[in-house]
Parts: sequence; structure tokens; C-alpha cells
Amino acid sequence: MQALDDLSQNVHLLLERYTALREENERLREEIEHQRAELVRTHSELAELQQKNKRIAMANALTNAEGSEEAMKRINALIAQVDRAIAALKK
Repeated sequence: MQALDDLSQNVHLLLERYTALREENERLREEIEHQRAELVRTHSELAELQQKNKRIAMANALTNAEGSEEAMKRINALIAQVDRAIAALKK
């Protein structure tokens, strides 16, 4: 009879452990989803900040030019570069 009681107790403990592991598994899955969403958000934020940084660097390069004549030369060079790119895309 003792063996049957021991077996019953072991089955009960295993069921409790199984339930606890299922709950932990669900919690971990939710945490993974949260982390995934956070990663997507931060990646998007990083891309946006990189774009802003490029714009600021461009503006800084243009404003640091010696005088407005140098800035106009740089702007004209950029416009010419864009025009060449557009022409190349039309071919």
C-alpha cells in the first residue's frame, strides 16, 4: 500500500511541476514578444536618428562653408549630382 501512496504522491508532484513549468513557459513567451516589440521599436528609432544625423551633418557641412559663395557652390554641386542620378535612372 505504501508503494501506491508514494506513486500517487509522485504523480501529484509531477503534475504540480508540470503546471508550474507551463505557467513559466507562457510568461517567458510573453516576455519574448515584449522584447521583440521593443527591439522593433528601438530599431525604428535608430533608423530615424541616423536619418536626422545625416541631415544635420549635411546642414552643418553647408553652413560651415566659408561664406555664402562656398555654400552655393556646394549646393550647386549637390544639385548637379542629383540631376546626374536622375538622368542615369531614366536610361
